[in-house]
Amino acid sequence: MIITILLQAALWIWFLGCTTTYRIGKYLLVEGMGAKSAEFTVLCLYSLALAAFHCLQPAGKWILLGVLLLWFAVQFMCHWYFTIFGASERKLKGYNECFRDAVRIFPMSDKRLVPDLYHIVLHLLILLNIIACLRA
Repeated sequence: MIITILLQAALWIWFLGCTTTYRIGKYLLVEGMGAKSAEFTVLCLYSLALAAFHCLQPAGKWILLGVLLLWFAVQFMCHWYFTIFGASERKLKGYNECFRDAVRIFPMSDKRLVPDLYHIVLHLLILLNIIACLRA
């Protein structure tokens, strides 16, 4: 259970970066979109699902799992779908412009959408939380 709690906390803290900008020195990890953003709404939804998980067992497990699966599906459709199947020139240009200053493991491409470090870690944390939720 401690690993589950640590993974939940790690995901919450990591995703908080979508509302408050995270920098590592002069490098931009993620630019926060603020409290009036869709990202903040997802953070609130995840927070409520975490509260349900810890206070409303066994139903809370399924509430959290539902939120995590929905979140993972949205992230897949916004990022990995275009990495795997390709993106239109307009989508690729917009994505690369939006995340141009972000820290990257793999360089941007003019042919394929390549997620930045922040999104790669975010997606891994969501996936690990899904696994932890299923095992709880």
